[in-house]
Amino acid sequence: MITNFFIPELNNHDVQELWFQQDGASCHTARATIDLLKDTFGDRLISRFGPVSWPLRSCDLTPLDYFLWDYVK
Repeated sequence: MITNFFIPELNNHDVQELWFQQDGASCHTARATIDLLKDTFGDRLISRFGPVSWPLRSCDLTPLDYFLWDYVK
C-alpha cells in the first residue's frame, strides 16, 4: 500500500515540510517499512525506530501535541 498508493500520492503534493507520524504496531515498524519512510521523509519521521522517537505510552498524540509538549519541556 505504501509503495503503490501512498508514495505516488505524495508526489502530487508539496511535502517538503510534511512530517509523518506512525504508531508502534510491529507491522508498521518492519525494517523495510522504516527504511522506505526514512528515504521518503528523512528526519521528519516520528516512529518507534525512526529518527524522532515515538513518545512512550502515548499512542494517540497528534503532531500538534507532540510539538507542544516538546516545546514546553
